[in-house]
Amino acid sequence: MANIIQVVWEARDALLAGFWLTIGVALLSIILGTLLGVLVGLALTYGGRILRSVARLYTDILRGIPVLVLMLAAFYVPAIVGVNLTATQAGVFGLSLFCASHVGEVVRGALQAVPQGQTDAGKAIGLTFWQRFMFVLLPQALRQMIPTWTNAAVEIVKATTLLSIIGAPELIMRTQEVIGRTFLTMPLYLVCGIFYLLLDYSLERFGKYVDSRLA
Repeated sequence: MANIIQVVWEARDALLAGFWLTIGVALLSIILGTLLGVLVGLALTYGGRILRSVARLYTDILRGIPVLVLMLAAFYVPAIVGVNLTATQAGVFGLSLFCASHVGEVVRGALQAVPQGQTDAGKAIGLTFWQRFMFVLLPQALRQMIPTWTNAAVEIVKATTLLSIIGAPELIMRTQEVIGRTFLTMPLYLVCGIFYLLLDYSLERFGKYVDSRLA
């Protein structure tokens, strides 16, 4: 046990570097994915036939592709057209697109649950579409969006483990590097799992806090 603690302590800089990169990638992907997902949800709910079809095709394809395949595509496909992304940038790009496809469906479902009379009332007092969305629809839809959004955010954190496939030095890759030097497989993976548990638990508590405030 003392040997394990010593190894973890000696490898703390590498493990923490991977952990902070995981946090950065996850948070940036969630933020970008949420912003894009709101637009996708609006297109699915209020867009014309063509716009709705494009948004539906996007969500169906992205939700149907395994995240591992999406990571590989985000890293290699842009290079074909001359856009060279680092492994971390490709990870954020791929996870943001994946997150947006799920958030788009969350937003669509929440907006459709708002009674039509609320929209009609907004129109009656002369509000523009964006004013109706910001001041009438979104505040009511948020109550239904937060629990499902929290689940999607937790899934994005879990999906960051796949960045090691394309060479991003996140927590899993850093852990594997330490294991390669020490051969302490199970103890180090246990420490790695604790890091992910802390991050996912923090997100879950944040979601419950926001949900309670909105209630």
